Amino acid sequence: MAEPRFTYLDHAATTPMRPEAVEAMLPFLSERFANPSGSHRASRDARRALDEARDVVADCIGAKAGEIVFTGCGTEADNSAIYGTLRRSGGFAVCPANEHHAVLHVVEHTGGRVVGVDAVGRVDLDSLAQALEAPGADTDGDSGGGGQVSVVSVMAVNNEIGTIQPMAEVSALVRRLAPNAVLHTDAVQAACWLDLATITPLVDLMALSAHKFGGPKGVGVLWMRPGVYIEPLLQGGGQERDRRSGTHNVAGIVATATALALTHAERASAITRIAALRDRFVDGLQAQLRGVRETVDREHKIAGSAHLCFEGCENEELLFMLDEQGICASAASACASGAMEPSHVLAAMGVPRAWARGAVRFSLGTTTTDADIDHALTAIPSMVDRLRAGRQGAMAS
Repeated sequence: MAEPRFTYLDHAATTPMRPEAVEAMLPFLSERFANPSGSHRASRDARRALDEARDVVADCIGAKAGEIVFTGCGTEADNSAIYGTLRRSGGFAVCPANEHHAVLHVVEHTGGRVVGVDAVGRVDLDSLAQALEAPGADTDGDSGGGGQVSVVSVMAVNNEIGTIQPMAEVSALVRRLAPNAVLHTDAVQAACWLDLATITPLVDLMALSAHKFGGPKGVGVLWMRPGVYIEPLLQGGGQERDRRSGTHNVAGIVATATALALTHAERASAITRIAALRDRFVDGLQAQLRGVRETVDREHKIAGSAHLCFEGCENEELLFMLDEQGICASAASACASGAMEPSHVLAAMGVPRAWARGAVRFSLGTTTTDADIDHALTAIPSMVDRLRAGRQGAMAS
């Protein structure tokens, strides 16, 4: 039996590496292998490549090279921003209830405050204002960390549903009500879809992850505004100006810079093409099937997001059938999808459980083609019909 056509619609989980990024990193996996912290000629060559990559990343996000900190992943960048601020300044953290767990779990673990979101997943600004204005509890209290809010974290684009957060409004609110707090954004899902240089003026810390925009896994970026200081999570050799110790992944960092530069240059044209594919996909499914709900309207989300709820389906069963047909998708964040737990993002938005049980995250990217959409539109309706018929049969018996 022939293998089914491979159709990758899970770009929010990870993206294929750009060929240019692979090519850029290869020399640093072979002949240009030196440690950039050394003092000899080979190390200086590696250091020069590292500095050039840092310049490229900074240019793409509207920053200066000295403000860029390379980490091992986006999770480390998020953790460094929040833990690092709390350890240096004390106080407590605030974030919305639908943040990535790399932020949400840190805020919860440190006794911070979690605020609500609206029906499309945007942070509730009134709820955020209340959290910023309310006094902190004593360190022995149970209503949050002691002292004042020291860090607010709001993700630029939600990793599950694709919602774009109102960062300008969030920034204005934080500056007015908590002027001593730093504002962090997890922009891991934003790099492909938003001009990051429009976000950096609004925030103090920004986290990126290379594998979300065509770079390699194992490289993250933390941008820090001048004058913002964090307590480093890792102690050691003092790399990254004592902000993140550890031998640099030169090959990965060089590839990251290449991928980000291409993403930045091609973003506008990619958005136009991918949005048209996304719309054809969603409209095509809704034309063939009843009971298919688009979780977030297109006005409030990125072009590559097609998060859908299928009435009368279990997403675990649907994902299994999709996989059999060579279609890659997910039910939630890739970090949690293996567990198939109910989505905290949908729960925070108030999505009814009956709909949430049939939620599937389809996410498109630069390698998505018309043929991919054709395959999905041909295969998915029959799968949904089979699942619904099976459920009705089970209920009848």
